[in-house]
Amino acid sequence: MKTKAAVLLGPGKPFEIMELELDGPGPGEVLIKYTAAGLCHSDLHLTDGDLPPRYPIVGGHEGSGIIEEVGPGVTKVKPGDHVVCSFIPNCGTCRYCATGRQNLCDMGATILEGSMPDGSFRFHSGKEDFGAMCMLGTFAERATISQHSVVKIDEWLPLETAVLVGCGVPSGWGTAVYAGGVRAGDTVVIYGIGGLGINAVQGAVSAGAKYVVVVDPVPFKRETALKFGATHAFADAAEAAATVNELTWGQGADQALILVGTVDEEVVQNATAVIGKGGTVVITGLADPTKLTVHVSGTDLTLNQKTIKGTLFGSANPQYDIVRLLRLYDAGQLKLDELITTKYTLEQVNEGYQDLRAGKNIRGVIVHQ
Repeated sequence: MKTKAAVLLGPGKPFEIMELELDGPGPGEVLIKYTAAGLCHSDLHLTDGDLPPRYPIVGGHEGSGIIEEVGPGVTKVKPGDHVVCSFIPNCGTCRYCATGRQNLCDMGATILEGSMPDGSFRFHSGKEDFGAMCMLGTFAERATISQHSVVKIDEWLPLETAVLVGCGVPSGWGTAVYAGGVRAGDTVVIYGIGGLGINAVQGAVSAGAKYVVVVDPVPFKRETALKFGATHAFADAAEAAATVNELTWGQGADQALILVGTVDEEVVQNATAVIGKGGTVVITGLADPTKLTVHVSGTDLTLNQKTIKGTLFGSANPQYDIVRLLRLYDAGQLKLDELITTKYTLEQVNEGYQDLRAGKNIRGVIVHQ
C-alpha cells in the first residue's frame, strides 16, 4: 500500500512530504493507522544532526492510533484496538525487561537506525529503504511496526490527547518520580519547561514536593509551569539558586532535573551546584553524543555525596506506566489536554517545529486527516 509521510533526507534539511510504499505486517508486526503524532524536541536532534540517524527516515516517535491489521503470531492486540506507541519497544523477555527495566529493552538498539530489530525496513520508495524514527515513524498516515511498540488503551480516551503519554509525559513525570525519587517535602529545581519539563513539574507536584522551582528563559513557559503547580519560576539559573538557598536555609535542593532541549556543560554545573548534601541531578535532555557535557568537581560529589545520573523514558516501564498515566488523566489527577498548545496537519510539520524553536508551544500535536 501507499502512505503519505514527512521525511528527513539529511541533516539541516526540513521535513519533506512524500508518498512511500509500505509493507504489510509480518510475524509479530501490526499495521497501524495513526490518529495523532506529537512534535517532540528529540526529532530536532535528527534535523540538526546532533543524533544523526540513518537517512532517509520518516520522523515522529510519539503516536496514537488504531490497529488495522496484525501479522502472524501477534497476541498483544487485534484489529480495532486503540493504542499508544512507546518509542522504546519492550519485548518482556530480555534481561532488562525481565528485571523491571522495560525502558532499557534490548530491542531499542535500532531506534536511531530506523530499522526493525532484524535490520529490515517497511517504508520504501523505489529501491530505496526509508527508516522510521524509533521504529515508529509517526509522521506517516500508516506504518507497520512491532507489536512490542504498542500499548493498548481504553477506547473512550481521546487519541489526540493520549498520544502525549508515548514519550513526553512519562519521560518528564518519571524523571521526577522514578529517576529523581522526589518525596513529600522535597525541594526540586527543574531546568527547561518544554514537553518533558512541564511533566517533571506534574510529577514533582504529584510526589508532594514542597518547592518546585523552574528555570526557563521563555516567559510563556514559566507562566505555564506556575499554572501546573510550580512554586517559583526564573529566567536565570543564578536567581533560582539564590532563592533555593533562602528557601532551604542554606541546605540546597534535593533534586535538580535537567530537561532542556540540548544539554550543555553550564546547565550540568548549575544543577550540581544547586543541590545539597545527598542530592541528585538527573539528566533527561540530550546532546551531541561526541560532546562531553558533564564536567564537575569529583571532590564535591564525594564530600557531599551527590549523585549525577541519566534516565531514559524517565525510568518508567511503558506497558505499565502509559496505562497508569492515562488512568490518572481519566481520574482528573494529571493534566494532558492543557499541555497541547497548537494542533497541526501533517503538511504543517515544519511550521510546528518552527513554533517549538520559537518557544510558542508547550506541546504541538499533528492530527492526521
